[in-house]
Amino acid sequence: MKKLSYIAVVGMMSLGLASCSLDSENMTDSTTENFPKTEKDATASLAAIYENLNAVNATPQASFYYLSMLASDDNLGGGGANDKMMQALDLLCNYNANMTEQFYKDRYEGIGRANALLSALPNTDLSDEVKAQDIGEAKFLRAFYYYELASQYGNVPLVTVPGTDPSQGDVKDLWAQILMDLRDAAKDMPAKKYSDGHVDKYTAEAMLARVWLFYTGFYGNGTDLAALTSTTYNPLTSVDLPDGSKLTKQDVIGYIDDCVNNSGYSLVPDYRNLWAYTNKYTVEQYPYTAGQNLKWVEDDLNAGASTNPESMFAIKFNKLASWSTTIGYGNGYALHFGIRGGQDVDKTFPFGQGWGAGPVAPNLVDDWKAAEPNDMRRDASIQDVRELPAYAFGGATWADFIQETNYFEKKQAAIAGFDPATNKYQPCFEAIMYGDKGWENGVNFQTSNIHDLVLLRFADVLLMQSELKEDVTGINMVRARAGLAPIGAYSLAALQNERRWELAFEGVRWNDIRRWHIAAAALEKQTNQPTYSRGVPDTNKAHNGGYAARFKATAGFMKMPENQVLQGRVAQNEGWSGADSEYQGW
Repeated sequence: MKKLSYIAVVGMMSLGLASCSLDSENMTDSTTENFPKTEKDATASLAAIYENLNAVNATPQASFYYLSMLASDDNLGGGGANDKMMQALDLLCNYNANMTEQFYKDRYEGIGRANALLSALPNTDLSDEVKAQDIGEAKFLRAFYYYELASQYGNVPLVTVPGTDPSQGDVKDLWAQILMDLRDAAKDMPAKKYSDGHVDKYTAEAMLARVWLFYTGFYGNGTDLAALTSTTYNPLTSVDLPDGSKLTKQDVIGYIDDCVNNSGYSLVPDYRNLWAYTNKYTVEQYPYTAGQNLKWVEDDLNAGASTNPESMFAIKFNKLASWSTTIGYGNGYALHFGIRGGQDVDKTFPFGQGWGAGPVAPNLVDDWKAAEPNDMRRDASIQDVRELPAYAFGGATWADFIQETNYFEKKQAAIAGFDPATNKYQPCFEAIMYGDKGWENGVNFQTSNIHDLVLLRFADVLLMQSELKEDVTGINMVRARAGLAPIGAYSLAALQNERRWELAFEGVRWNDIRRWHIAAAALEKQTNQPTYSRGVPDTNKAHNGGYAARFKATAGFMKMPENQVLQGRVAQNEGWSGADSEYQGW
């Protein structure tokens, strides 16, 4: 079976050392004088910080990644009539006072663990190189967790020292700390590429570019609601950091150039091989991929195959997912984004069953066809369900599907497999590839999806390099892989399109349209798109004033959990206090 390198027994044993939660009086209750002292101790503490990636996966619908999919202009909410959270996230509305609080609490737990380790590492006997690597990983993860929190909620409390009481400060200080953590990690970690689940120097350089582009673009006009929802794109060119230094755009270009030139990461030659539907138990039974010599980059990793050369940061999963304790070890995103309908898998093959979140918005398909009619990535990313041989439209038992379209995204879906030993389909190909033994919760469609969720890949790095340097080199490398002609001159519009096509359904579009200050107009294009509601032709109707109105009221920030507001830790975000923010159902 696939191994999850950063979650080991030793890592799980250390969870109590550095846990924290913003819903407890004492944010951290850790002793760092005697632990960690050795490299093994430090590895255990790092494992506890990484484990937070899977902790959040236990309730994926509350996470920033999930919001980034559903709130963007490329996906609708979906789900059934009772899956109001999916629809509320798409519509930038609320249906529960603490709708996403679990994500808020989980991420602060991860931040607390990082703070505890960073406080303890100066007392260790580690070599300078190991210490630099461990500090860099802890800073990277703290920055990543804060990046997601700040993207989802805005001005969240910044805590970097164990035992410090959380309170809101200046949002500019929050983002400056995130940037400094990533700058330090990129600058100080050894120049080594890792492929064992640990982040490396080059991943920090790439994440620094992502955070830089978001913060300097989104906050370029100021920090108030009017500035954040302005249609003027005026990115900052320098940011003052907490240590008194200044980070400039040219500095970030230097880091991204180093990542491109020296990291050893590369593009997978065939775009389709990035996605799990090209695994060996699916590829030849799926008409779209059959007979084309395709091979998934994760095929048989347990048998010594090389790792995905394009994946720089991913959430790993394994067989140990259990509803009672470790549900986050299974890929819950694949379950949520699986095809809804309760049908036999032979009717939905190559896609497995799921909850039907994130139907593809028809406006994306129309825009893509108009801009790049010959782009192979469109069919590699989107399935027209009318082309599935036996798909029963409207579902067999779940005819309550809301915002259903004819289009289904392929990248994050549950993927079925065909078992040659039994001549039968399995709802999760992993049950065939990794064997039916050793699953904590047995083989089933809800917990047996364990293919990686890639959060950052090298194609994104190339596009960020083009954006920062305002040249076409990275864009054209990505286009060449897709079999498209190069573009002759750089333009922001060309860059925006390329990111939309290349990175569709990978959780980056939401922050892209916010930072470019095009969100309101982009989101509004979803209104009146053709959909089906409970199997009946419908249109995607405006709710609570409509997409543009809700974005202008909130700048895309979610409601702060009421529990945190009532405890006096945060103020409620704008746009979430009135009845007009409450989703009433479809």
